[in-house]
Amino acid sequence: MRIIFLTQYYPPETGAAQNRLSDLSKRLTNAGHRVTVLTALPSYPKGKIYPGYRGRLTMIEEEAGIRIVRIWAYTTKKKSFVPRILNYLSFSLLSIVFGWWTLENADVVFAESPPLFVGFSGYLLSKLKDAKFVLNISDLWPESAVVLGVLRNQRLIRCVTWAEEWLYCRASLVTGQTQGIVDSIRTRCPETRIHLMTNGVSPEFIVATAQALASRERVRREFGVAGKFVIGYAGLHGLVYGLEVVLKAANVLAKFDKIQFLLIGDGPEKHRLQEKAKLDGLVNVSFFSTLPAARMPEIFTAMDVMLITLRRHDLFKGTLPSKLFESMGAGVPVVAAMQGEAQRVVENAHCGICVEPEDAPAMAEAILTLFRDPALQRRMGENGREYASNHYNRKEIAEQFEDLLVNRLVATRSKSGEVEKEVSSEGPQRETMNLRHVAESKAED
Repeated sequence: MRIIFLTQYYPPETGAAQNRLSDLSKRLTNAGHRVTVLTALPSYPKGKIYPGYRGRLTMIEEEAGIRIVRIWAYTTKKKSFVPRILNYLSFSLLSIVFGWWTLENADVVFAESPPLFVGFSGYLLSKLKDAKFVLNISDLWPESAVVLGVLRNQRLIRCVTWAEEWLYCRASLVTGQTQGIVDSIRTRCPETRIHLMTNGVSPEFIVATAQALASRERVRREFGVAGKFVIGYAGLHGLVYGLEVVLKAANVLAKFDKIQFLLIGDGPEKHRLQEKAKLDGLVNVSFFSTLPAARMPEIFTAMDVMLITLRRHDLFKGTLPSKLFESMGAGVPVVAAMQGEAQRVVENAHCGICVEPEDAPAMAEAILTLFRDPALQRRMGENGREYASNHYNRKEIAEQFEDLLVNRLVATRSKSGEVEKEVSSEGPQRETMNLRHVAESKAED
């Protein structure tokens, strides 16, 4: 198949969507499909285009057989509503123009939302390229924007909600990262074909973390935490994660000289968190900037415990942070301040301790439990690695998705003979694993 991935965010940027789409596009390419990624010049999360990409309107690269078309978008360091909308709109509008101009016809256009505007671009591009439209929802928007206080205008909220559901109803297929997302869309748009496609961890990451054990002490020295019990957080410092609870827990544990918190990443909340840590005199908290994805295996392996946090709200009960699966794959136990789906994963895997979101004393007590019991720490780490490998393996997730795309094309185009012609032009069709029943059983879990 010829597949276009339309996403505003893609490596060398780091983040859940970037890692997931990069992994998926590589696996589909390795399976024999022709993949093109249409994305923005990298600027996330600092709002400034990366060195090497500046001063360009467009840039075309090839990586691992994937054609990557990068286009300019308005960037800003401001986090207020209007600048962010301008950022989203500029990419969405230009992606239609450059997509029509530079990309060949395709079988599938896969659009990543949020931002929701990319969904409309994907729909129009699918019409221009005579392709099926697949819409992936990694976060319900505008719901999450309303919860976070980013969107308050009621008339605008109604308009955007209508637009959101309009898109769902016009997609040939909608994929959702969590069961909560899937259920929400299915309730509102019962005729929409929707598939659960969770975040996960790659087998390659699991192998890399096992190999990184040899460099564990070197990495800990690099970050100034040699001889410490290290509590790590790696990812976006954003509103949804409520990281202030981490500073409060660090304050509770300040008298324990051996316990050190390490927060790695960037985002809109980072400066405020740094200022608060300084104001509170938290010498047991260290901040570091975002690191290349290639370093993540050794970073995770260097931690004794990983923190996974979300703010307290019913909407976030349907969230599955990608860092949870990376922690599990690395064999590191988690302290998870979460409810809902993510809590069930941790409890089913027996890979960590769950506490109520925004409950700093409970988080501190969970950390102390693992600090005082190395055997429990080791057992939970091993449980997490095994569970992630068996239930959230990105290789298997990609195979399920590939199988679904192939069957979708066969089901909708075989009447006109298009599929048979497309398949025969490339030789025999590669046999794919029919794992839809596995996906359904995971959804029930």
